[in-house]
This record gives sequence, C-alpha cells and structure tokens, in this order.
Amino acid sequence: MKKQIPNAITLCNLLCGCIATIYALQGELPFAAGFVVLGIFLDFFDGMFARILKVESEIGLQLDSLADMITSGLVPGIFMVQLLFMSGVHPTPVNLWNEAHFALDTANFFPVLGLLIVLASAFRLAKFNVDTRQTSSFIGLPTPANALLIISLPLILIYQPSEIAFQLILNPWFLMVLTVFSCYLLNAEIPLFSLKFKTKSFKANSLRYLFLLLSIVLLVSFWFVAIPIVIFLYVVLSVLFKEKK
Repeated sequence: MKKQIPNAITLCNLLCGCIATIYALQGELPFAAGFVVLGIFLDFFDGMFARILKVESEIGLQLDSLADMITSGLVPGIFMVQLLFMSGVHPTPVNLWNEAHFALDTANFFPVLGLLIVLASAFRLAKFNVDTRQTSSFIGLPTPANALLIISLPLILIYQPSEIAFQLILNPWFLMVLTVFSCYLLNAEIPLFSLKFKTKSFKANSLRYLFLLLSIVLLVSFWFVAIPIVIFLYVVLSVLFKEKK
C-alpha cells in the first residue's frame, strides 16, 4: 500500500494540471496559476516520499513526467496563447471555449505559436526519462521552473500593473522571443543544479542555500515580478558555479 503513496501525490499533481487547463482556457488565469503552483508543490513531494519510503519505481518516473506534461507543459503553453491574444485585439484573457473568440483570431494564427512551449516541454520530459545524466541534476531548464516563468507574466499585469509591465509583457515580439527562448532553455545542454539535499553538509549544499536565500529575499521584496528574476538567477548560478558530480 505504501508504494502507491507517491503515485497518489503525482496523480493529485495531474488533477491540478487538468483543473488549471480548464481555467486557463476560460481565461481565468489567476485560478489556473494557483493550481499550477499547487501541482508543482505536489511534484516536489512525490519524489521525496518515494525516496523516504524506498518505493521508487519506473512507473512512478513515467507517471511523474505525464503529470508534468499537463501541469508544467500544456498549461504554460495555453498561458502564452492567452498572452499573445492579449497582445493583439483582446486587452484581457479570452474564453477559448467560445468559438466566436477563437475563430476571430485564428486567421492571424500568431497566438497559436505559443503552443511551441507545449511541444518543447514534451521533448524535454521524454529526454529526461531516458537521460542517465539527470539523476542528481538537470540538463536544461526543468518544466516546473519554465511553467513558473510563463505563468508569472499575467500575474504581474493583474496584481502589479505598471506602464512598463504592459508595454513589455504585451509586446508580441517580446512574447515570441520569450517563447523561442523558453523552448531553447528547456532542451539546452546546460547543466543546472537540483534542489535535492542529499546530505546535511552546508558546504555541499552551499549553492542551494544561497539560491534559496536570494529567492526568498526577491519574492518578499518584489512579489510576482521576482519570479522571472529568480528563474534567471537559477540559470546564472548554475552556469557560474558548476557542481562537481
């Protein structure tokens, strides 16, 4: 029975992703973002419980990636579609279930390019499952980190609005460059450290402690604006201070 506990947590992550997908398609982006964050939180704990209970399995690995594909792959892709709609003729998120809204803008086809994030996420997760180099670290940006980067953008517009934020985030060329850059980071051959603490040694985990401390300070100081900065910080610290395997 205990071996199913991590799988149950993973399935809850998947459920959060499914609910977030519905909200994102309806244009309810804050609710969708909330379920993505909850799903990512559960994603962190399923692996931890599997290690604690010593019930790690191949099924658990595959199930984890399938859940991440929805929560951290499909949903941020829909978020980008919504943002690209907003950069055009719609100042606010649209209900994509509404055929009138969707038909109005698909002639442009531009917003659909946001789904490139979904494709890049799927490729990244497939590589992760067969890449033996990623047992204790990552090669390329993990999908949850990428998801947090994308979903933070509309939250900045809603909860921390400013002229600069609107001009930058709702610039269609900025969004397309970000989409392409996001797809690149997901699959780039860049070693990135994980937040798994394998020992209690401060020296062995100094990079993780530094990152967590800086992240907390940034999030308390800047709220949603801090999220893209934290993701950028994660990549920079990983490149500058490569961990020894």
